[in-house]
Parts: sequence; structure tokens; C-alpha cells
Amino acid sequence: MDLPSTYHEPVMLSECLDGLNIRPDGIYVDVTFGGGGHSRAILEKLTTGRLLVFDQDPDAVANADQWKDDPRFTFIAANFRHIKRYLKLHKAEKVDGILADLGVSSHQINTPERGFSTRFQADLDMRMNPNNEKTAREVLNVRSATELQSILGRYGEVTNARTAAEAIFSARHNSPIETVNDLKGILMRYAPKHRENKYFAQVFQALRIEVNDEMKVLEEFLMQVPEVLNPGGRLVVMSYHSLEDRPVKNFIQKGKFDGEVEKDFYGNEIKPLKSITRKPIEATEEEVKRNPRARSAKLRIAEKPE
Repeated sequence: MDLPSTYHEPVMLSECLDGLNIRPDGIYVDVTFGGGGHSRAILEKLTTGRLLVFDQDPDAVANADQWKDDPRFTFIAANFRHIKRYLKLHKAEKVDGILADLGVSSHQINTPERGFSTRFQADLDMRMNPNNEKTAREVLNVRSATELQSILGRYGEVTNARTAAEAIFSARHNSPIETVNDLKGILMRYAPKHRENKYFAQVFQALRIEVNDEMKVLEEFLMQVPEVLNPGGRLVVMSYHSLEDRPVKNFIQKGKFDGEVEKDFYGNEIKPLKSITRKPIEATEEEVKRNPRARSAKLRIAEKPE
């Protein structure tokens, strides 16, 4: 069964599979199911093993229907920040590999009414889980200028975050900011010439991360990984910008998100995972030509020591 064309082609598929080091009888988790591209490839390598997948987006549920009668497959309609709880619920407390393909899916970006894209006129929604209450509209119309500046600067690395925040704060007193075009209309004069698309991509990224609490979700997830991995189990994480890659790198290399790695009395480093890749793996030029989404992808692989 082919994936719907609106779902993206899996990025660095063979590299992800190699990183997971899949055993036919192992238990694996795909915490970002999306279109199911990575999951399909994992299932093809399993015989008596299991695959548990997470996705909080209702649109992904229909994509999982093709495997609903497969005893190896379990779909979990939840945010992967709750990975430990749901694995226990599904009697898979220890697993042999975990895959995370971070960020927003092409399907979400290409669905106009979701409000993720600067290309479509739509309400400013940006919720990965449409059942959550917080939307981009709420963030833009309720948060203070100082909070908006922090969001734009921290999560979007917007260079004129203060100016943009003050413009948003001022404009909403005349009328609420409801749509993509409302926001673009306010900020167009502040976008660098000939770099408008990149500028708005940064603004939208910042709002999306805030709406979905993405950085906290990622940290909560990573903290649980060593607990649920079997010795020799693998963690494979693909990120698409430095905000995601930095905590992944730090946790793998230091066992924490900031500061120096801790050492025991004898000077041995205390960290729950060991890095399998000295540097992040990047997509080949050929893949980038075929799938532009792969251009910014960085893949890191870690293992829980035996």
C-alpha cells in the first residue's frame, strides 16, 4: 500500500535503519509515526518482533489503519513525552531501539487549514494535536511584548525579535491577529529584503515550537530514553535545526542538557548513553536533490552500554 502523496518521503531511511541495528525479534519504537515511511521499513525487518508507534495527530491514525490487524504493530495516539508510561501500558517496558524524526511533517505543512505554512491563507493554528487548547492565534493575541520577543528570539533566532514583538503587540490593539496574512502584513516591513521567505519561516518556526511545547517535550523524552532502552539498545534522532540538535547532542555526549559531563570518584564519565556517531550524519547530495527536506537534517545515533 502506497503512502498518501501528502506525506513526506522518509529522510535518510537506510541510515536510520542501520542506526537502529534491527533484530527480527526485537522491540522498536517510532515516536514520530507521521506518514509511516520509517515504520513500514522497520516492520519489513521484523518477524516475531514488535513495533510501537506514537503520533498525536489524528490525521496519522488513518495512515496506521493498513497495519491494524498486524500483531507486531501498536499505534499509540499520544505525545511521545509520555513514552515510558505508554510503553508500560502496552507491556513493552524495555525496548531495543527508538527512532525520532523531529519537527513538523510535510503533510502538516501542506494542509492549509493547519496554519503551519506561510504559503497559504489560513487561520493561525499550528497545533500538532488539534485537541490541544493553545494555538498560534492565542500566543500572538495574549502574550506580552516581552514574552513575544523571547519566543521569536529563542525559538526562531529572529534577529529583530524586539521590533517584531512590539509591532505585533501594537497591531493587535486595532484588531485581533487571526490569519497567516494578518501576521505577514504586520511584519512584512521588518523582513530583510530578498530574505522574506526565510524570515517568515523563522517566525513561524518560533510560534510552532511555542504552541507545541516542542523543546520541553524533547527534553522530557530524552530523559526517559535510558530507562526504557535495553542494554545495547539504540536511540536514533533526526533533527532539522540547531535548537533540536543541541539538546540531543548534549544529552548523548554529557547525559544532561547543559554544563560539563559529571564524573565518578575515579574520574569515569557518568552518562547513560554512548555516541555511535562522532559527528551527525547528513543526507547525500543525491538525496537532497530528490528530497529537499533532507537538506538540513542531522542524524545522531547513541547506544545504551551493555
